[in-house]
Amino acid sequence: MSKQKQQAISPLKNFFAGGFGGVCLVAAGHPLDTIKVRLQTQAKPKPGEKLIYAGTIDCFKKTLAKEGFKGLYKGMAAPIIGVTPMFAVCFLGFGMGKKFQQKTPDDILTYPQLFAAGMLSGVFTTAIMAPGERIKCLLQIQAATGEVKYSGPMDCVKQLYKQSGIRGIYRGTALTLMRDVPASGMYFTSYEWLKNVLTPEGKSHNELSIPSVLFAGGMAGIFNWAVAIPADVLKSRYQTAPDGKYPNGFRDVLRELIREEGVGSLYKGFNAVMLRAFPANAACFLGFEMAMKFFNWLAPDL
Repeated sequence: MSKQKQQAISPLKNFFAGGFGGVCLVAAGHPLDTIKVRLQTQAKPKPGEKLIYAGTIDCFKKTLAKEGFKGLYKGMAAPIIGVTPMFAVCFLGFGMGKKFQQKTPDDILTYPQLFAAGMLSGVFTTAIMAPGERIKCLLQIQAATGEVKYSGPMDCVKQLYKQSGIRGIYRGTALTLMRDVPASGMYFTSYEWLKNVLTPEGKSHNELSIPSVLFAGGMAGIFNWAVAIPADVLKSRYQTAPDGKYPNGFRDVLRELIREEGVGSLYKGFNAVMLRAFPANAACFLGFEMAMKFFNWLAPDL
């Protein structure tokens, strides 16, 4: 499957390079993430009223007009704090998942094995991802509604903890798992597959050009989100709903969405997600690959 001799997997290098990739991802993708959450959580209009945002472009224009460029980067502190360790742990989990399945460091893994390693990384990241996502969504929608309940990420954590303890902070964890475990499998498998496809015969993955890495990373992001969007819509709704609105968890959210807005509502924010997925994940994998090259140069034997 691969055209190169495998380099021994270094969990430590994966960890730090993944963290750097995460920072690149947030910087490139946060404005469209803000738009995605606002589109997903906007209320259904009353009879005779219009939706607040007609679509991705309209939301972008209104956010810029009302809040300026800064509005697009609302709530970015929480994902930077959460995403750096999360991507570090994500790439660490993928590296460990690959290592567990290798009998020798030279073993070349099959695509199902890569998918399993990717799913393990999804389990790893949820512990960090769930609270970070909950805080991010609450800060993003408060900016859209104009009602200031939280002064920032730490204040949000304090209030949630005071209100409903650790469970309040981790609300939506099952949905985050449902979203991230299969999506992470798809994410890494598609990236490895595209790297194999784009690597010229007789060359190694390390010699891939920057445009090839950007393309493979961007497409991996699109494959990831194609799997993740329905669970992501349910999660955004559930995590931003008032306490007690959905006593049976995501089943109630799913019933309400399908009853009121049809199955198509599970793909709300699709354009914003896909527009963001390509550049954000292209930036992430490029950051990861460049950091890996740097670490391999700095400490080749680590």
